[in-house]
Amino acid sequence: MITKIRDLIVANIGEQAVVRIEEEHLQPILIVNAENLVEIAIFLRDTEGCYFDFLSNVSAVDYYPDNRFAVVYHLASIPYQTQFILKVEIENDRRLENLPAIPSVSAVWRTADWHEREAFDLMGIFFTGHPDLRRILLPDDWQGYPLRKDYEDAETYHGIAIK
Repeated sequence: MITKIRDLIVANIGEQAVVRIEEEHLQPILIVNAENLVEIAIFLRDTEGCYFDFLSNVSAVDYYPDNRFAVVYHLASIPYQTQFILKVEIENDRRLENLPAIPSVSAVWRTADWHEREAFDLMGIFFTGHPDLRRILLPDDWQGYPLRKDYEDAETYHGIAIK
């Protein structure tokens, strides 16, 4: 199935859209170019034979010590009863003032809204075009992104010791 979807994306969007397929996992993963993410998402949602109408999860991965992150999208087609994993990899220098960024897919799948906010809040992935990208679990003035592998726990918050 994954090679069929890859071939459809290449034929309709272009060869540059697909980076590679990883088949060594429990479920194969299609890695795509961030620049083509929204176009691919719309294609996967609206194309007969794909119709991935349900985004069940968005997660972020930190490949520390490498300067690399990934965002993983778990998709399902309810009518076709199939599942599919899409992944975007991002190179970044890890500086807090230069967050890794990819386009938001919240206009394609509404469930992406809160999932992307969580990935922003805890991993520091910036989703361009997101309608309301702000922290969802931590206070607005929290420093850093706690799920990054190089995150150092704060000792205090507003003068209160954290243990």
